[in-house]
Amino acid sequence: MTSGNLLTDTPELYELRFPDPDHLAARWAESVLDAYGAGPRVLDIGCGTGRDAAWLHHRAGRRVTGIDASETMLAHARTHHPGPQYIRADMREFDLGHRFDAALCLDSALLYCHTNADLEALLSRCRDHLTPGGLLIAEMRNAAFFLGRTGPLEAPRTDTVTHDGITRTSRTVLRIDHGAQLLRRTRTWTADDGSPPVEQHSAWRLLFPQELRHHLAAQGFETLALYDRPGPRTEPAWTHGAPPADTVDSDRLHLIARLTETSTT
Repeated sequence: MTSGNLLTDTPELYELRFPDPDHLAARWAESVLDAYGAGPRVLDIGCGTGRDAAWLHHRAGRRVTGIDASETMLAHARTHHPGPQYIRADMREFDLGHRFDAALCLDSALLYCHTNADLEALLSRCRDHLTPGGLLIAEMRNAAFFLGRTGPLEAPRTDTVTHDGITRTSRTVLRIDHGAQLLRRTRTWTADDGSPPVEQHSAWRLLFPQELRHHLAAQGFETLALYDRPGPRTEPAWTHGAPPADTVDSDRLHLIARLTETSTT
């Protein structure tokens, strides 16, 4: 059977499946915010369960607003990671009525914009919600790695997690849709409680570095840094003070851009 998304429909399961006990993603983001002198008002686009937003709010002293399309994830965030303001919104259409000093798109959130129109809409929304000189910080999968592969993608991955007394096993398969520049994922869940398998499909847009720079410039952003490692999801993982590499060929891409033009509306 096919479901919406077992992980986003079950935020507790999501946090078990993707633990971040050391808050690497939030700490990396704060290191960038601090290094580039960003002000305190931060917008977390695709905030999910709120773990990163809450750490930045409480531990780094930022004033964080998180937006996400999933009300289930936001309800979990308000209960388990309170502090930030959490708002349900589409990343391509949000209108919050005020500006921020920085916007974050962590864990490939930016790549849920599958078309050029989607991406232009998101960047336009960021432009209209950032102060002059505001930062856009993103961490995502890297098209230069995936679309440049001549061999097969990684083998199917199997993971197991136990939640509410039920042990669930996921089998994840990735494939590239070259025409659409999408990395498509099929994840099949089985459980030891006798429930039928659940098959889910999702995808990420694959953006080349030069392509990303072009879209950013068209919306008034200057690309300050674009590199593959280190970051919160690289091997080895980012550590405080680690300088960025001068390469863009590994599987993750890290972006820092500054807004040089703002909307007059």
